[in-house]
Amino acid sequence: MRFSVYQESHIGARRMNQDRMGYSFTRDALLLVLADGMGGHPRGEVAATIALQTISALFQQQADPYVKGPERFLEDACHAAHREIHRHAAAHGMPETPRTTIVACLVQHNAATWAHCGDSRLYWLRGGRILARTRDHSHIEKLIDAGRVPASARDTHPDRNKLYNCLGATAAPKVELSRQASLAPGDVMLLCSDGLWAVLPEEELVTALSSGPVDSAVPHLLRCALQRAGATSDNVTGLAIAWQGAPGINDAPAAGSTMIATETLPGDLHSTTIAPADPFDEAEIDRAIAEIRVAIERSSQLLK
Repeated sequence: MRFSVYQESHIGARRMNQDRMGYSFTRDALLLVLADGMGGHPRGEVAATIALQTISALFQQQADPYVKGPERFLEDACHAAHREIHRHAAAHGMPETPRTTIVACLVQHNAATWAHCGDSRLYWLRGGRILARTRDHSHIEKLIDAGRVPASARDTHPDRNKLYNCLGATAAPKVELSRQASLAPGDVMLLCSDGLWAVLPEEELVTALSSGPVDSAVPHLLRCALQRAGATSDNVTGLAIAWQGAPGINDAPAAGSTMIATETLPGDLHSTTIAPADPFDEAEIDRAIAEIRVAIERSSQLLK
């Protein structure tokens, strides 16, 4: 596999950053995960961190060097993360179980499969247009589907932030799965929290991601979202890859971008930017984020 990857997160105007993102890969498989801890419930950042750690750990167990049955893996991993959030809440005597959205994408054999719960989104872009995006599990989407409000109400309706599906809720999550999508060189996959997509129009996302490498497009989009939202900015997080495919297909990366190539890696090697720390006090969470940033920098040095 060959791909360019970039991820970045900002706290915005909030007291705490409850977004989490990361990626893991082997020689033949790539996992992308993003979670947005729900601020209406206590310790959403804990739920988001547990979700990433659980899904990444399962990937590292099962990607040997690729995952057999990607749809089943993604569904089972999301349910495992949900159970682990509940286990953590019970073990620590939390009065309420923390909750988080999740979106995860598994890429292998030049095909992508994704799963989500909530309103963290995935966009699949090719040639300056959106081929697919996840559908938010929100009350406003239900109203739009029922014809009770127009699609234009997505940005202004008072119920736009009410979700009916997430990890950590009392009821088990309903994991929505995509079909396998065949990727072509130049395709871009973007995972992002609502702090990004709820502020910027899709046309702006498409333009930025189609006109430059992901390691310049993503930080540009995050800066635009932060500036536009101003004092009301939510946490803003984006994780994107530009797919190159198999070796020998346009081997040179786009100008300004760093390509990761996995074909020479040992079959049993796993690389990840998702820290495996378990104690969830504030200092440990901050330390985990710092370790993730170091891991990102190290992974970006491949093939340099």
